[in-house]
Amino acid sequence: MGITMKIVRIETGEVNIPLITPFKTALRRVDSVNDILVRIVTDDGQSGYGEAPPTAVITGDTKGSIRCAIEEFIAPSLIGMDIENLDGIMQKLSGCIMKNTSAKAAVDMAVYDLFAKSCQKPLYRVLGGTRSQIETDLTISVNEIPEMISDSQKAVSEGFRILKIKVGKEPPKDIERIRAIREAVGADVKLRIDANQGWTPKEAVRIITTLEDMGIHMDLVEQPVSAHDFEGMKFVTARVNTPILADESVFSCEDAIRLIRERGADLINIKLMKTGGIYNALKICAVAQEYGVECMVGCMLESKIAVSAAAHLAAAKGIITRSDLDGPSLCREDPYTGGPLFEGSKITMNESWGLGITHVPGFAPGI
Repeated sequence: MGITMKIVRIETGEVNIPLITPFKTALRRVDSVNDILVRIVTDDGQSGYGEAPPTAVITGDTKGSIRCAIEEFIAPSLIGMDIENLDGIMQKLSGCIMKNTSAKAAVDMAVYDLFAKSCQKPLYRVLGGTRSQIETDLTISVNEIPEMISDSQKAVSEGFRILKIKVGKEPPKDIERIRAIREAVGADVKLRIDANQGWTPKEAVRIITTLEDMGIHMDLVEQPVSAHDFEGMKFVTARVNTPILADESVFSCEDAIRLIRERGADLINIKLMKTGGIYNALKICAVAQEYGVECMVGCMLESKIAVSAAAHLAAAKGIITRSDLDGPSLCREDPYTGGPLFEGSKITMNESWGLGITHVPGFAPGI
């Protein structure tokens, strides 16, 4: 691999980007992307970037816990290690602190950014990918029906062919929400329904089968019941025709294996903030490939750095057949330079090295 690249410094920063419209789900409301940033600097002057959102209701991570994990535990463990020793770095990253998956993900993607730079290739090609473009859906927040219809029609007018409809906050109204959006956007637009754990198993079966009986086709229904209710996931999956996607139920490779073997879901949603980064996400991809279970790559409320890392993963693995990587599309601005090109529903991969991000505000240039 040529010149060695030893980690000399791991820095944290913060970004705050207002959203175009408030992000509303069954679990929370968010008005801006307020995330922790990471930069890893090597002795040859290279920088690798990562990002972690404080999604406490899902991962348990807060801004304070992310900074603490990185600055007090992760950084002291990794400084001095050579980027070429990828497996060794990831073993140290996994073992230096328990859980804290978002903090680990931010560091993991910064390491992979540097590793790909050392290979002088874009990350998706280092991971074995050949797809230079992928398509993402756009999230429609849960609101009153007229507002959701308007938001859906606007998204379609902007070229989005796949909509992710947030429901689960008011189960009795969810059938009407989905029916009204389907009528408004027509049959050619794919609808992905995300309940964010908002239904009981029986509610989920009733709502989904009612929509099926009405002839409303859904690409999938995501996490209909509580994350820890594996029996509930099995109950729903066995009783509906629409594919069920496990999201919050899957953090680890072990979670994925259990859900697949017990038929608790038809599809797996991989998010770097749940897996702790690309290294473990690749393990889930391998398991899914072995069992023939398709995956989606999603994101939390993340800006371009973290979503770029997820996009590189999505572009690299054929078992990933769906992408929910609309974080940058929800932001009012893009403060970064470089990286994949996000144009509406199309994400075009960078051919520059690593993640392709060349400037991140708040970090001084060079070492």
